[in-house]
Amino acid sequence: MSPRFAMGNEAITEGALAAGARFYAGYPITPSSEIAELSSLRLPQLGGVYIQMEDEIASMAAIIGASAAGVKSYTATSGPGFSLMQENLGVAVMGEIPCVVINVQRSGPSTGMATKPAQGDVMQARWGTHGDHGIIALSPSSVQECYDYTILAFNLAERYRTPVVILADEVVGHMREGYQPWEPSTQDISNRKQPKGDPASYKPYDYSGEADGIAPLAIYGGKYIFRINGSTHDERGDASIAPDNASKFIHHYHDKFAQNIDDIVVTKPYLLEDADYALVSFGCSVRSAKAAVQEARKQGIKLGLLQLVTIWPFPESAVAELSSKVKGIIVAEMNLRQVQGEVVKAVKGRTPVWGVNRVDSQMITPEEILALLREVRS
Repeated sequence: MSPRFAMGNEAITEGALAAGARFYAGYPITPSSEIAELSSLRLPQLGGVYIQMEDEIASMAAIIGASAAGVKSYTATSGPGFSLMQENLGVAVMGEIPCVVINVQRSGPSTGMATKPAQGDVMQARWGTHGDHGIIALSPSSVQECYDYTILAFNLAERYRTPVVILADEVVGHMREGYQPWEPSTQDISNRKQPKGDPASYKPYDYSGEADGIAPLAIYGGKYIFRINGSTHDERGDASIAPDNASKFIHHYHDKFAQNIDDIVVTKPYLLEDADYALVSFGCSVRSAKAAVQEARKQGIKLGLLQLVTIWPFPESAVAELSSKVKGIIVAEMNLRQVQGEVVKAVKGRTPVWGVNRVDSQMITPEEILALLREVRS
């Protein structure tokens, strides 16, 4: 495939299609609307379906239904729309329905500054829907990563029967740069496990005996009959309020990620081999962090970067290992220390942790990072 020059939102759309997605339901919202626009053009060309829904509540419900029917499905939104999706996101968690939710973050809270960037939805992605549960969230920092990690998002959704959140941001979604699309092979694409055997004995939530802890998922409406709803259920999908059953499945919604952490978590080290100090960052802030590392190196300061591609589950082991090798860690993020708090927990006092933060809709600059570095080194 030929290289392309495109914005991040376009690469996200093309990545979804390359992963095999054939259903989109959504409601336009800045700064994600280009994903809806391009999906409305491209999906029909591939035999897929695009539906503009009346709101984000319905959008989330629609992709759950389409996915249950066997079609890889996705939606795109921004902060206020992501808030409206939370109840049905919980249904997808409870029903273990694979789907991808793209949140191109903008300044908030509420309507905020609709056209301005932020990275303030990190904790919302993790805990926005109520109750104890696990989630996967990925954060691209370039147009190439928008393509690559959207494919990964669908693969993870299918492998672990889960909604996956792509935490992009306005900067990454709207910037234009070159990227290289690639055609995934059969080995590059994950599809949900299908059940085998007698349909009468099918238990859609029975993960016992599965090496990866994930139960096979039948196509809804076929010969395997099962239930999907938001109530606590047993292995067959029947409603259950038994305490031991509730404990079993609530632990499962967390454990299926924790037990496969090495397969899920992606981090990208940059010049960390000899680093005295390290940056931790994600999304658009990675670009400023890389520039700061390059400038620091010119000045003879050994600075490196750990880019967090996977935000949730949090890359605790990678951060902990980093903390044992450096004199201090600086976290650069466009929010009020949402990831920094997770870094502090992972570091457990082994090394100091500082933050460079902005919530004024302006990107963090390399100069701000370097200024803090000079301060902590003095």
